[in-house]
Amino acid sequence: MSISLEQLSAQMRRGEQVPLRHTMQVVLTLSIPSILQQIVVTAVEYIDAAMVGHIGASATASIGIVSSSTWLMHGMLAGLYMSFAIQVAQYLGADRQDDARGVLRQSMIFNLVVGLAAAAFGIGISRFLPGWLGADPSLQADASAYFAIWSASLPFLMIMGTYSSMLRSSGDALTPGLISVLTCVLDVIFNFCLINPTREMVVFGRTMTVWGLGWGVPGAALGTALATAISGVLTLAILLLRDGPLCIRKPGSWHITKACLQNLWKVGAPLAAERAVLSSAQVLLIRIVSGLGTTAIAANSLGVSAESLCYMAGYGIQDASLALVGQAVGANRRDMAKNFAWLCTGMGMGIMALTGVGMYIFAPNLMGVFTADAAVIALGARVLRIEALAEPMFGASIVASGAMQGAGDSTGCFVLNLVSMWGVRLTLAVLLAPRFGLVGVWVAMCAELCTRGALFLLRLARGKWLDKGALA
Repeated sequence: MSISLEQLSAQMRRGEQVPLRHTMQVVLTLSIPSILQQIVVTAVEYIDAAMVGHIGASATASIGIVSSSTWLMHGMLAGLYMSFAIQVAQYLGADRQDDARGVLRQSMIFNLVVGLAAAAFGIGISRFLPGWLGADPSLQADASAYFAIWSASLPFLMIMGTYSSMLRSSGDALTPGLISVLTCVLDVIFNFCLINPTREMVVFGRTMTVWGLGWGVPGAALGTALATAISGVLTLAILLLRDGPLCIRKPGSWHITKACLQNLWKVGAPLAAERAVLSSAQVLLIRIVSGLGTTAIAANSLGVSAESLCYMAGYGIQDASLALVGQAVGANRRDMAKNFAWLCTGMGMGIMALTGVGMYIFAPNLMGVFTADAAVIALGARVLRIEALAEPMFGASIVASGAMQGAGDSTGCFVLNLVSMWGVRLTLAVLLAPRFGLVGVWVAMCAELCTRGALFLLRLARGKWLDKGALA
């Protein structure tokens, strides 16, 4: 007999012992669509990178220069809007559906105001950002255009991220997965037309004229922005029209509540700080890499995209972990929250160990998808094989952090990431890069991910993360 997250949550509230098979079923029900979503997203990143990479190493490098800044801005915003999803998970676990819908309404107001402000800020600094990051003058125009166009899509990116995470928190992982697939398909279509000029192509043995605008790097940004905007509007429409515990058509207040603001500060602020810690460190790492030459910049940027093949499964399971632990905490079942956390973390480590082996073996092939530059392929494959050794512990940190966030322990996640990222990765990168180049930077990354995983496993075992409930 199949069981939904809503049914499992009801069992927990009644104090029943949930059979392991039911737990596994719900974990897989939530994880598999999220993992498939990550696969599709990664595949599209591959296609995007390949489209840009075949323009030349300079095009890839111009995007690589600002990529860490996009991570920083999106990461901080994601940290804030994820606090709404955590609240929804816990309120649904406690069977407080009116409160859950209230959080949904307040998140809509938040997204409108903060999303527009973030877009204006990003567009405003786009002209100066590549210079601040030490980009070669030849790369700055494309890098600025890419960042400005990407920034303009931030309100829609927040809409899609917020409401997709809320759907997963309510037990519906399939709908956001399908929306992500649509986003990726649209992204490929738009980029295919916007990046490349009109050209002759051989399709099924026939020569055809394929239309294109030939906008290069700005075209890549615009294609992604248009796909994001369409999907963001669709996600909002689904939430407005569908039935279920988050049906917004049911009566409810639009007033900003003290409880929601307290939870936003208690959970969202540390989450945003955590993302800022991780992403700002990446900005500094890009600053280090930018002094190693165009080949190193391109290999680093493409290597990061290739590595996402490994951790996509971890982030899929993280989504399940956050929803399950959040609802268990809301139902006041610490025992089940702990079981969910360890089960999901073990799954994440096992799957990422297998994908790490695959990345080690096929590293040159992965890089060859992105670019035909032999030097970039050789250097990228070398650093990927270093990174592959850390994937199981990386999986531990990814999934365990989702469990802790679901319980409201975002401050603990912030501290552990601060210690590992700034105390280990950046310190080692500064020491190793001058002597070993990009290899030294990725050795530092490998050492830091192993350290981070060990820290998260230790905190998971101690159990204090369960004392941080998110509900006000």
